[in-house]
Amino acid sequence: MAHHTSLLTAIDCRGHVHLVVGANPLAAARCNQSLAVGATPILVAPEPLKKGDLLPAALQVRVDSGEVRWVRDDETAGQFNSTYLETLGRDDVDGFVDAVFVTDHHPLLAESVAAACRRRRIPVNVVDRPDLCSFALLSTHAEGPLQIGITTNGSGCKLAARIRREVAATLPTGLGEACARLGALRRQIQEEDRRTAATATKAEIDFTLSEDDSYDQSAAFNQLVLPASGNATADNTDDVETAKTRRMRWLAQMCEYWPLKRLASVTDDDVEALLEAYATQGTAFPQTVQAPDAGNPSGNGRIILAGSGPGHPDLLTRAVHQAILSADVILADKLVPQGVLDLIPRRTEVAIARKFPGNADAAQEELIEQATAAARAGKTVLRLKQGDPFVYGRGGEEVLRLRAAGFKDGQSLFVLPGVTSALSGPLFAGIPPTHRDAADQVLICTGTGKKGKAPQPPGYRVSRTAVFLMALHRITGLLAELTDFTAEEKESNNTGRALWPASTPCAVIERASCPDQKVIRTTLEHVAAAIEQEGSRPPGLLVVGRACDVLYTPVSVAASSDGASKPWSVEEGFASLDLDSISPAGLASLA
Repeated sequence: MAHHTSLLTAIDCRGHVHLVVGANPLAAARCNQSLAVGATPILVAPEPLKKGDLLPAALQVRVDSGEVRWVRDDETAGQFNSTYLETLGRDDVDGFVDAVFVTDHHPLLAESVAAACRRRRIPVNVVDRPDLCSFALLSTHAEGPLQIGITTNGSGCKLAARIRREVAATLPTGLGEACARLGALRRQIQEEDRRTAATATKAEIDFTLSEDDSYDQSAAFNQLVLPASGNATADNTDDVETAKTRRMRWLAQMCEYWPLKRLASVTDDDVEALLEAYATQGTAFPQTVQAPDAGNPSGNGRIILAGSGPGHPDLLTRAVHQAILSADVILADKLVPQGVLDLIPRRTEVAIARKFPGNADAAQEELIEQATAAARAGKTVLRLKQGDPFVYGRGGEEVLRLRAAGFKDGQSLFVLPGVTSALSGPLFAGIPPTHRDAADQVLICTGTGKKGKAPQPPGYRVSRTAVFLMALHRITGLLAELTDFTAEEKESNNTGRALWPASTPCAVIERASCPDQKVIRTTLEHVAAAIEQEGSRPPGLLVVGRACDVLYTPVSVAASSDGASKPWSVEEGFASLDLDSISPAGLASLA
């Protein structure tokens, strides 16, 4: 069953004039709402039928105090004087009112007001008549600048209120204040960046567009940003443009990936420290970091390097779960999901890695320093990574650095595996990476090499499934490398690699096993356009090969929301791993 959706907006009503038609408790509520957002409510209602009767108490108080103007109109019981719409409003809009709320249930009155508003294109809301409304009010939760609105589009306002309460109850305390602090930080960064350039560059404009609150995460949000060279000049356009957006990308991705509980705990001092750390234009972290002292670590501390799996907390190994419960300090990558972080005891000190485009190496050094300092103080440190630490998780590099700092394998340094998304991600999308009739080998690749360099693309084989991690931010370049020879190959006349046909099935899997999992199914020919249109939210991977269609019937043309056609399909959401609901008898039947 198809349902219409509304364009949800937030309107700055300061100085507006709202007409409230009717005299009842709902009219009082509408007047209160108008006053709360800085508007001026005008009540249009007849005198009470019985002499001595008053308006509802809450409304009478507002009228008596002068906050609400009462236009007494005896004709409102069935007929509406439409001249009010053009004469009671602001002078700067020629007397037109800004919005109308009909609280009277009289059907003739409601229809009369709605028709008059439609002719004048004035927004109107009619109680219990969604067919006459041009806008609806949301059930809202407000905390500082944070507002959360819920609507059922006329299907049940009480249910909307219940949902709003449930959603608000899940939010961490102080989130509204955090919004204010981070908003102030964003404006300060913008102001500082404006002072460095007279005009906005294309990089700034593109990133600003992707920052719009109403726009979901675009494919450009996580595009590759190389580390700052430290010598950006007007002659080096790439360095200049990436430098101007690096700090804003850092802030935007912090807001996107840090757990809400961590964001809610941000203080004014934290904001000042963050600004100071990023004071140098284009440098996310100091590029020279003091290496940890070599030698045996003091105390009885230890460092555990562990993988948290693809995302769902039920997919943690028992060993990693135990490490989470017993660690004194946890240093987590930014993409470790909230469900896993929720398992951390409150007593545990937690830090989220500040890895963002252009500063991965410096952030890695910062983590090593934090881990070694805590371990030398006798603490148990858990370095929590997403997926498996040794599958494109830079786990090997961290082990080498920690060994150089004096930590010994099996004594003060331990590594625990995790379920890699390279294999579990396809599984949760219904893709068997190996299948006797389609694929006899799996190749796990990276889409981005060291320092952002493009790695050597794999050759095509009809029975091969290729899984690409860290590839979606440069999908166009990767596709060019898979379906055509690279410039280096052409230059050296090394054209023996088998190219991937553009018709090869593929799937993009984002946030596998998380509630907001998304799967895009298409072919190499259309996958870049699909990501561009549908957006991209890490962590994500690309699966390529015939295995993508083994358990899935391809749809040649899928209808989009605007009625146009598109050669891909999108699946949203993930069915929970509710293992407790499977009875012992049910488990036995699976054996």
